[in-house]
Amino acid sequence: MPFQIPFADRLNNVETSAIRELFKLLGKPGIISFAGGFPDSALFDVDGIRAAVNAALTEEPGATLQYGATEGYQPLREQLAAFMASKGTPGVAASDLIVTTGSQQALDLLGKTLISPGDKVIVEGPTFLATIQCFRLYGAQLISAPVDGHGVDTVRLEQLIAEHRPKFVYLIPTFGNPSGALLSLERRRQVLEMAVQHNTLIVEDDPYGDLYFGEAPPPSLLALSSQVPGSRERLVHCGSLSKVLSPGLRLGWMLGPAELLAKATMCKQFSDAHTSTFAQATAAQYLKAGRMPDTLAKVRAVYAERAMAMGNALRRELGDAIEFVQPQGGLFVWARLTGAGGKVADGGALAKRAIEQGVAFVPGAPFFASNPDHATLRLSFATVGLEKIEEGVQRLAAAV
Repeated sequence: MPFQIPFADRLNNVETSAIRELFKLLGKPGIISFAGGFPDSALFDVDGIRAAVNAALTEEPGATLQYGATEGYQPLREQLAAFMASKGTPGVAASDLIVTTGSQQALDLLGKTLISPGDKVIVEGPTFLATIQCFRLYGAQLISAPVDGHGVDTVRLEQLIAEHRPKFVYLIPTFGNPSGALLSLERRRQVLEMAVQHNTLIVEDDPYGDLYFGEAPPPSLLALSSQVPGSRERLVHCGSLSKVLSPGLRLGWMLGPAELLAKATMCKQFSDAHTSTFAQATAAQYLKAGRMPDTLAKVRAVYAERAMAMGNALRRELGDAIEFVQPQGGLFVWARLTGAGGKVADGGALAKRAIEQGVAFVPGAPFFASNPDHATLRLSFATVGLEKIEEGVQRLAAAV
């Protein structure tokens, strides 16, 4: 009798990412890819990171190369607190946050510490695909709150909170993946007010908030929480250096109630003991050197130009066959096929036809925890130059 590995029942709740399956098709020569969800490696501040590595190995070689505290390398926690203060969130102390191995680990720690099988969790529809998979792995019953061009529909969100009494609500208020939506200031206040009124924990994931084009976005929920009494203790904030410094460093952080951070730290001890001290010391030196503002200004300008080029090309080449809100920041255009003029109206079907034309994107349906909109798609402009954006959209138009 052949041996069968006795996998955990929880694996029945998740499946292989549809996006990863799509990437298997990208080996075709000459493919222009709008499918990725990562920053452009050509924009990494290699010289600044190299200098930070050298400074870390010169100033504190022992601490940089040694085991560290599970909560995080203290100099980095201090720099992150200062970084957040510079963005309008005063009063954050180093002890208020723990360092995670990317903000992805923060999601996993939330799953471990908060979710029991069958617990209800409200997410946006659409939302970050890895969030859906992570929370389902721990047995969550996910409920989708609809999103429009101004972020989550707060009227519907409040109805869902009142109806389902969720364990927590997970939001990406600022240039979310995949929606690119920016939650308005009014809706941000409403979210914090309903957290207090309904005694509900809100998780704010903010990996893209620094990648704005033009005017800065409204303050984060964390920054606004000082204006809504009682909301701060019902708020978790997750940040990341992946989109603004380097994904390879795998550095994120999580702020939240002290009791939750203590439980998360305990669970982190079991999984990786601590995030790489070498990476943390490097980031601490980088932030200390004051290079981040110039780095952010550079990447914002490049991404803004590419986002505008993609928006213009989509409007010109596809016309009324597609609809979208021009992104004000982040890495993505979230679009919907209208089927106008008998054109393709299914994102999954278009994805296959697009590959044949030499261009790739991600269909939108997998980003929904429930009631997927099959007409949607996600296009990333972050890693593609202006000429390739034009050519890629022309190929997409040929597939539609």
